[in-house]
Amino acid sequence: MIDSEDILNIAKRTIELEADAIASLVLNNDFEKAVLTINNSLGRVVVSGIGKSALVAQKIVGTFNSTGTPSIFMHAADALHGDLGIVQEGDVVIILSKSGNSPEIKALVPLIKNFGNILIAIAGNTNSYLAHHADLVLDTTVSQEACPNNLAPTASATAQMVMGDALAVCLMQLKGFKDADFAKFHPGGTLGKKLYLRVADIYVDNEKPFVYAHHSLKEVIVEITKKRLGVAAVVNEDNELIGIITDGDLRRMLEKNSDIENFSAADIMTRSPKTIEAGELAVSALDIMRKSSITQLVVIEGKKYLGIIHIHDLLKEGLI
Repeated sequence: MIDSEDILNIAKRTIELEADAIASLVLNNDFEKAVLTINNSLGRVVVSGIGKSALVAQKIVGTFNSTGTPSIFMHAADALHGDLGIVQEGDVVIILSKSGNSPEIKALVPLIKNFGNILIAIAGNTNSYLAHHADLVLDTTVSQEACPNNLAPTASATAQMVMGDALAVCLMQLKGFKDADFAKFHPGGTLGKKLYLRVADIYVDNEKPFVYAHHSLKEVIVEITKKRLGVAAVVNEDNELIGIITDGDLRRMLEKNSDIENFSAADIMTRSPKTIEAGELAVSALDIMRKSSITQLVVIEGKKYLGIIHIHDLLKEGLI
């Protein structure tokens, strides 16, 4: 029976062993050749493996696809029973294996070689059948698994995962993969919204509170109350923004003055308010609000007033 302290020590030891495995990875000339080969390929990357390596292969495929490198997973066992048709001319094939000597891998390798496709091995044994027959070998040998019996793929699986990530990141850099490209492949969820949702997509659903500089305090209060955004823009006759009045400005003015009969919008407005262009990303509006400790921004196009975006809009979209 182990106690809570033993549990924490075991967990810490596991993390240390896996961190050591990653730190000990050595990148040789074959890694650079692998990156360039994949980058220059006219086909896809077919990634294969069996057992735990197959699961890592699927993760690598997901990372490749989401970062601009077309990729597809092929289970090594299923490849021997019909799925080998996945491999097309011009594809680069990556096979992951800790031992490099499993029966399925030994049966699959010559078939890939006969097709004439370039074969890259991510191998935990550089003296294996897989390593000896691959065109390029990325060494993921580990000295010890985190498993107490040194059997279950733990540190070795982490090493494979990291090697795949290293390939993906290098390929991103070579392809000049940017935020806009990332957004194309991640349109759903909060991540997608942060990358593509723009201020123009949101503010149009809000009211458009505004007053002119000569409007009375009563007219300002009515406009702010009616439009329910806690703010009113002050514009000129050409709809150009010249200031802003918030409900906070009104409260502060009332605290300081008892005679408010002759006050106009121009007397209490804040000149040069925080603004954002309609074409900017919505997440940029959130960043400005946070840095300025405000809850709304005036949306503009050049000097023209378009509307208001409120922090509640961003909350509703799941950006907060």
